[in-house]
Amino acid sequence: MTDLTYQYTPRDISWLDFNYRVLQEATDESVPLYERIKFLAIFSSNLDEFFRVRVAALKSFKAIPREERKRLLDIQPKKLLRQILAIVDKQQNQFGRVVWESIVPALHRENIFLINEERLSAAQLTFLEAYFYEKVAPLITQQICQEGGEPPFLENQKLYFLLDRGPGKPFHLINIPSQQLPRFIVLPEKKKKIHYIIYLDDLIRAVLPRWTGSTQVEAYSVKVTRDAELYIGDEFSGDLLAKIKASLAEREIGMPTRFLYDQTMPKSLQERVQAVFNLTKYDMVPGSRYHNFNDFFAFPDPIQRPSLYDQPLPPLNHPRLAKAKKLFKVIRKADQLLHFPYQKYEYVSRLITEAAANPAVHTLRITLYRVASNSAIVSGLKEALAAGKKVEVFVEAKARFDEASNLYWGKELELAGAKVRYSFPGIKVHSKLLLIECHEAADIAYLGTGNFNEKTARLYADHALLTADERLTKEVREVFEFLSQDIKKPTTEHLLVAPFNLREQLLARIDREIAFARAGKPAFIFLKLNSLEEQGMIDKLYEANNAGVKIRLIVRGICCLVPGLEGQSEHIEVISILDRFLEHARIYRFGNNGKEEIFLASADWMSRNLFRRIEVAFPVYDPVLQQELKDLLTIQWADNVKARIISPTKNNAFRKRTKAEILRRSQLDSYQYLRKKKDH
Repeated sequence: MTDLTYQYTPRDISWLDFNYRVLQEATDESVPLYERIKFLAIFSSNLDEFFRVRVAALKSFKAIPREERKRLLDIQPKKLLRQILAIVDKQQNQFGRVVWESIVPALHRENIFLINEERLSAAQLTFLEAYFYEKVAPLITQQICQEGGEPPFLENQKLYFLLDRGPGKPFHLINIPSQQLPRFIVLPEKKKKIHYIIYLDDLIRAVLPRWTGSTQVEAYSVKVTRDAELYIGDEFSGDLLAKIKASLAEREIGMPTRFLYDQTMPKSLQERVQAVFNLTKYDMVPGSRYHNFNDFFAFPDPIQRPSLYDQPLPPLNHPRLAKAKKLFKVIRKADQLLHFPYQKYEYVSRLITEAAANPAVHTLRITLYRVASNSAIVSGLKEALAAGKKVEVFVEAKARFDEASNLYWGKELELAGAKVRYSFPGIKVHSKLLLIECHEAADIAYLGTGNFNEKTARLYADHALLTADERLTKEVREVFEFLSQDIKKPTTEHLLVAPFNLREQLLARIDREIAFARAGKPAFIFLKLNSLEEQGMIDKLYEANNAGVKIRLIVRGICCLVPGLEGQSEHIEVISILDRFLEHARIYRFGNNGKEEIFLASADWMSRNLFRRIEVAFPVYDPVLQQELKDLLTIQWADNVKARIISPTKNNAFRKRTKAEILRRSQLDSYQYLRKKKDH
């Protein structure tokens, strides 16, 4: 390795850079209007989670004594927090410009008008007053706030108004019941082609003078985001499951990580609010007149015009599985690849129900990380139990924000007779595995990049391998035996399993490409990841760059590697693709001097994936399937519509194309590629 001091982008700054790319999608006028509105909601939802998780972690670091922090951490929490708040402030201002300068005018062109309390006709005000007293007022509570008293508790993510009655007077707090009522109300209009929509917030503002009996009341919206971490204490002693359940009850009353307020609030009121709620300057985050823009997921559509949405892409039949009377027979004949959401997910639940009815099957083993609310996977497992099969389930109870759901499904399966095991102390089980064990016949395994969740499988782009290859099924069994604590460590030659051998095997493969390059032979690495953050892996990629290895990366989210720098990363190209589906698959492709290796994986190249999770990367051996993955990667790399260039300048520019160039939008092209395979 050279003596260069390599450049990195801090993880949290890189995440904000990614979320800014999400926001930029809302400005792309080639995207249908209501899909652009959806990107606004995604941006807002992502930012809420960022404050609940990452900012909460940075604030918790401040409790560590300074000298201890210097020794333990490679970051300065206060300095990074200042950077984050400055970036967030810029992004929120940009968000406001996108809403009012891009989205609202586009709505106007469709005769949809988002109005406030100052633009109401007499008839509209009469309607809203009736709506308020019938539906809103019964759900509102009002509390007095003054220094020295016990402050009202602000619930996580809920909306409130601070009512300012003037200097020297205590301000009041009222809730905006947006979780019980629609955030947006469509107003009745005699002109059928014109549609008016108002925020619930502005409906309340319109009625405040009458409801409070005063015209001297100003309403300023506020919202608190609270720490979402589950502080379990010592995970290695006592009942971990009981600790998780207890911590879930505490989550919604965690410490504030962001007090978001209307930035038009007078400075004097801001100071009183800070004192009443005992907030620091790092807690106070200026925002707009409205908060909780994730409510844009449910923005009303009064005209229902198809052109306002993405064109439908109904999931395709798989060319071989669709024709099969028995999936087992087809899989035992040859490995099969599934590509979601382009192809139907029902083959997965069908595989489980087929196993339930097959007399040769004696055991099903599965890992569950995030489960759909009405899970066909769980229903299939229950069928297997009813048919007398043994079912072993590993439920990851620490899957953030899905803990309660996972505990529910774990209990349901236990009651049905399954052997259910839950989280390990200090580590998460993130692998996506199903093993169907048979008497006197080859076992069948499912290895995936995405969760066993039919809802997200309609939105997340993932791959899954169905195989009866004993090289793989035997090692999948090893992983399950480790999860059942029958063995201390899985011994695998074909599967790469974190935290045991995944990282070292990846480093060895990069070293192999380095050796080929130094010997004057062709050498390349092509990776598709959600996130690239682990410093050791980035250092190794920089080393490969300096040896002359050609490196292509498709990284949707966090990318701490800095591409395109002379002497560091000039042979590394990075793109990010954001489109109608969430790019969720992980693919590792190594040139290997003409004998290519391709792995699919559940793991990103992040510290948490490589060191603190049970992850599985699995090889694709079948040459036909290898070519299929190569083709799909080629299609993605050719994208000149939705691909953005990750560069040292961090300007997230779309990849340039000439006027003569054919438009290549990889998600649509992937769909057409797989459709042609189906038709043939």
